[in-house]
Amino acid sequence: MARRGLAEAPSAYQRALTRLARRDHSESELRRALLQRGHEDEEVEAALRRLHSERYLDDSGFAERFARSRLAGRGLGRLRVRQGLRERGVDRGTAEAGLRAALRVARRYWRQHTGDEPALRLRKLWAFLLRRGFPAGLVSERLRALWPRWQDAIEGLEPVEETEA
Repeated sequence: MARRGLAEAPSAYQRALTRLARRDHSESELRRALLQRGHEDEEVEAALRRLHSERYLDDSGFAERFARSRLAGRGLGRLRVRQGLRERGVDRGTAEAGLRAALRVARRYWRQHTGDEPALRLRKLWAFLLRRGFPAGLVSERLRALWPRWQDAIEGLEPVEETEA
């Protein structure tokens, strides 16, 4: 006797889409979750390939978004962000690429804004990165590492003081 109201179980692909609709996941997280739900290896791998081809699944993008949200939103340090990415199955190289997002943004800004004297340019870059959501401590640390001879231009900067565009 057939039971009424029972729907067919969702496919691995459907379950993965549902999870991705709720929050971002790494490939490893999705694989683990789908296997725990009882999906066969072949079905899980096919679902992951499809998600990659449709650009719903991208560990490098995940690592960058994860790093930015943890650094800016929660004020976590780089070690904690690395640990969080490792726990989510993101490989070391991909995790490091996500953490270098602030560095890439800083260098691009520096190249595009060449008209100002370097110390003023550095203060403007600092404010720009804060507006992009990076925490002040991380920004100061990275800028000091990139341009050590201009460290004095960064000294004493506070997020509320900087209003330059």
